[in-house]
Amino acid sequence: MSDNKSKGLGRGFDALLPENFDNSILVNDDERVQKVLIQDIKPNKAQPRQSFDTQALNELAESIKRHGILQPLIITASGENGTYMIIAGERRWRAAQIAKLERVPAIIRTAKELEQLEIALIENVQRVDLSPLEQAASIQRLRDQFTMDYEIIAKRLGKAVSTITNIARLLQLPPQAKQALQKKHITEGHARQIIALKELKNQLELLGLITKHKWNVRQAERYVTAHKSGVKDVKTVTERVQDTNPETKSLSKVLKTPVNIKRMAHGGRLEITFTSDKDLQRIIKRISR
Repeated sequence: MSDNKSKGLGRGFDALLPENFDNSILVNDDERVQKVLIQDIKPNKAQPRQSFDTQALNELAESIKRHGILQPLIITASGENGTYMIIAGERRWRAAQIAKLERVPAIIRTAKELEQLEIALIENVQRVDLSPLEQAASIQRLRDQFTMDYEIIAKRLGKAVSTITNIARLLQLPPQAKQALQKKHITEGHARQIIALKELKNQLELLGLITKHKWNVRQAERYVTAHKSGVKDVKTVTERVQDTNPETKSLSKVLKTPVNIKRMAHGGRLEITFTSDKDLQRIIKRISR
């Protein structure tokens, strides 16, 4: 890596590899692509995905008929009568069969190369200087190119499965949110709340509100909860997100202590702050009167 300070997603996969990694196995794909007989390629029995959408495969087959396979398959020798096993690209292989292709473009990796790549990726997910999106890219590459499910990846990394899936889901963010996360304008917690909204318009709306109002993660969570409960008006949802309103400010003035609203899916609660047991008794007496 030529400049650690300029590390980032913009530099591509190179940013995820350690300095002592053997880059000779990462020559340009164009230099390694071969045309391989489709009948010599077999699916990987360890592939986590066992079902493929028929309609989606037929649509991909039609695209392949018109434009060819734009991204080569990644395969490795299986050791059985000159056949190869798919590492990445089973959907393309299946669609190519539907399109009745005789050969498909493929990059043939040796077992040693695959092992090197796998080790490099696992090492890099564990690096403390990687951004969340860079970790997500490494995890997704392990899943896509090494047919690892999240349970296996979590075990290799010594992390909880939920941690791995939450990191990987960051790749579902819209580009604007990815950029905000990369620049640390939002946190991972914010990002997870953005992903919780399914429509792009709503995701970008929440992103804008977070950055505009400097919302914390809990406030973003309240926005998502309100939106999912059916409150669609931005002004109304924004009011529900706030910790205070004129009424709580008035009550805070009377009680001489902060009073906040904590909204839930249905209703919510008032939080009255006290600094000591003596202060609590003072507040109770004040409310009782």
